[in-house]
Amino acid sequence: MTATPVLLTVDSPGHDLAGPWWPAPAMAQVNQRIAALTRRYVTVEHLCDRLADLPRQFQTPQPRRWSRVNWGTIHPDQVTGMSLDTFCAILLGTINTEAPIRGYTQASRQYLEQFYPQMAQFVGGTVDADGQIITPGLWEREEKRHTPALTMLYHRLSRKQPYPVPHAARPYTPSGNPRADLYRHGLHRIATEYGAACLYLWMMAYTTGPTQAVLAELLIDEVNHMTKFWGFGRWAYPETNLGMIVGTLSKAMVQKWRQPHLQGSLIHTLRRMTAELAWEQWSFSHRFTFLYAADRVMRVLWRWERSLTPAHLTELFGPNPTHA
Repeated sequence: MTATPVLLTVDSPGHDLAGPWWPAPAMAQVNQRIAALTRRYVTVEHLCDRLADLPRQFQTPQPRRWSRVNWGTIHPDQVTGMSLDTFCAILLGTINTEAPIRGYTQASRQYLEQFYPQMAQFVGGTVDADGQIITPGLWEREEKRHTPALTMLYHRLSRKQPYPVPHAARPYTPSGNPRADLYRHGLHRIATEYGAACLYLWMMAYTTGPTQAVLAELLIDEVNHMTKFWGFGRWAYPETNLGMIVGTLSKAMVQKWRQPHLQGSLIHTLRRMTAELAWEQWSFSHRFTFLYAADRVMRVLWRWERSLTPAHLTELFGPNPTHA
């Protein structure tokens, strides 16, 4: 199956990408905007196209070009439905989370390189014998644009400079079972990309104009990366099923319970992110609409998942060397 190319762009700065703009949207209206954004940016056709793009990026990696941003036109009145303080607190949390991209990419590269060197290079680039970066990977090149964009957005909206406190990415931590390590790490990577995509889509529902357009660029990147990791993971682990996922997460929960200060588990990430994104400042409406966004995106992902047949994945990536 060959996916039809789907090109997503950000429209003119004054255009609202979510549809009608209400000065003080109610919860139902925000959900309508989320549904409209999902239909625009997260479709089965687009996900198929983004996964089909991965083999091309193995051969000739090319970062996606962003639309031009007129930073001078960003204004606080482009945020509605939540206080500007809460919105900026969320922005600061995203800066802290996005900033350690080099740590993320190098850990992922180390988990991947034993089994899938092309994917290892896609995420972490090439390194010399001492582990020093020679050429960054495409994932890093695209993701490293996010922190400067979020920093500028925070500055333009708050009229203050942010003081980020980036957390340290968990380094490569092998357990002696490299296939299991990669599977666990891959689940964590997909979950974090999914969470980022849902967050930026949700933030777009509360914004308009140039502020919304900047978030759209971040969303397009996160959906692209989430799709590539998910689809490649289905090819790399054709035996995966719900029981395998639950078992892996359960083991991580037990390990976290035994080692409360363990970094890198999904539980650790969830707790850290709720604190990082100022969850205590979110109203019930904000929390409900975010969960609605997460549900809408996941529904599309499960429909797309049905297209990831062994024959289609083999057509894209060839025979899996670990299952030859």
